[in-house]
Amino acid sequence: MAFFHSPALLLLLFLSLPFSVQSQLSLDYYQKTCPDFAQIVHDTVARKHATSPVTAAASMRLLFSDCLVGGCDGSVLVSSNVFNHAERDAEINRDLPGDAFDVVTRAKITLELSCPGIVSCSDVLAQATRDLIAAAGGPSYKVELGRKDSLVSKVSDVEGNIPKPNQSIDELIKLYTAKGFTIQEMVALYGGRTIGFSNCKEFSDRLFNFNKNTPTDPEINSKYAEALKKSCADYEKNPASSAYSDPVTPGKFDNVYYKNLLRGMGLLASDHALVKDPRTRKFVEMYAGNQALFFKDFGEAMEKMSVREVKTGGKGEVRTRCDAFNSINH
Repeated sequence: MAFFHSPALLLLLFLSLPFSVQSQLSLDYYQKTCPDFAQIVHDTVARKHATSPVTAAASMRLLFSDCLVGGCDGSVLVSSNVFNHAERDAEINRDLPGDAFDVVTRAKITLELSCPGIVSCSDVLAQATRDLIAAAGGPSYKVELGRKDSLVSKVSDVEGNIPKPNQSIDELIKLYTAKGFTIQEMVALYGGRTIGFSNCKEFSDRLFNFNKNTPTDPEINSKYAEALKKSCADYEKNPASSAYSDPVTPGKFDNVYYKNLLRGMGLLASDHALVKDPRTRKFVEMYAGNQALFFKDFGEAMEKMSVREVKTGGKGEVRTRCDAFNSINH
């Protein structure tokens, strides 16, 4: 069967083998082309976190939206995209990501001076998010590098691709499993809400308009509900009114978010849903009792999230500015 030794056939067989885009990423991708990459991002993050601790939550929200909507390709950073359309996409604008944009922009400017045209904005976002989470007391995890930035960015891609504050557990599980995550990974990722905050309008129905007979959701811890009502008393006049997702240790990345859920202190309806359903409650209880396990599982889920549907090679570009494509033709 000499035809098996045909060079042309061997090439054809090679080209037909499945090839993972992720395999083109590596931990030391910039070791030769931009050796100061990690240090520049770390220093930028340290300065930003010191002056604005909410940046960690904002950056994580930005990364989640980027990776869940179109893959981790920096599409949300483009100025025409979702975060500049808050009136249409308020449900994903929870953590006011201006700080996240700022830290990415600052790091990118410094990187362009050090190694112009080398580091993608999507890599900056992924690395900065990891460093910010660690700065807030959370786990450090591996960040594979080598992403390219998207050539397309559409607001219309958002709908149905990111979780909303009032979704049922069935809807949340359907969304995350469709994106390739297990139920346990979903619950671990939700633990990121241990830092950050949500606008009052996203949970006001639970406080003031639960149903005709009971204005406040009876499953909310009563003392917690009263405190939230005071914080959100003028939410209709003041759209900036907000509350921490974890009122106990709001600036610290820990497992208190899960402990709060078990006490009836889930801020959003989607938070509370995690503790009501047996499919997710078991993981809430597990992480509430074991912070080390939560950190381990969160880190692994973030590694998976941050490489979701990345673009490499000619499928993307390295933007000079993170908020705009290199060519006006896009």
